[in-house]
Amino acid sequence: MVNSGNNIALRCEDLHRYLGQGEGRVHVLRGVSFEAKRGKVCAIVGPSGCGKSTLLYLLGLLDKPDGGSIWISDQLMSNSGDIERTAARGEHIGFVFQFHFLMQEFSALDNVMMPMRKLGRLSEPEMAERARALLHDVGLGDKTHRLATQLSGGEQQRVAIARALANQPAIILADEPTGNLDQKNSAIVFDLLTRLAKENGQAVVLVTHNPEIAGRCDEIRPMRDGEFVK
Repeated sequence: MVNSGNNIALRCEDLHRYLGQGEGRVHVLRGVSFEAKRGKVCAIVGPSGCGKSTLLYLLGLLDKPDGGSIWISDQLMSNSGDIERTAARGEHIGFVFQFHFLMQEFSALDNVMMPMRKLGRLSEPEMAERARALLHDVGLGDKTHRLATQLSGGEQQRVAIARALANQPAIILADEPTGNLDQKNSAIVFDLLTRLAKENGQAVVLVTHNPEIAGRCDEIRPMRDGEFVK
């Protein structure tokens, strides 16, 4: 977790990312600097192809920048090796994607327990207790043993939120988390994600095309052509 004396959970400076080779090489991110504050929800908005998801994947240590620096919990991570990056993701970062990526053959409870099992800090009963509490928080306390295939799209995305919160990460990164949901379920999922994160003092960075969702965030950062615009 981020030091309680530091309000910045994540920051980056002068990030650059290129994709492709030769004449087809594209400068996707052009010197992006950014801070994510604990207890705040920041929306990154902009047209398709402007670099929003690329930035999120760099911040989440799923990809490496071609230039610039990323700090998580005051630790410089942008040049770290795969082992260090994997450990930092498990401890400090929770992901919510547009597609929930649940393990369909497992129950809601087992899906939420998976990040805890990877981190390996709790006993099996402790993991199960925390998973049940999280599923209760997202309104699925009565469906803990339902298989993912037996849940609706909105319910599966709520399980994905519980899973993202499982290891009490300092940072929640969400890439179009309501993109596949109707208006009602979009509101439910957004409210749950932001309420639980604020209660826990977590930083939320949200990529969205939904202007209503963006308008309810604490901060909006528009992107265009690989840069933040004012």
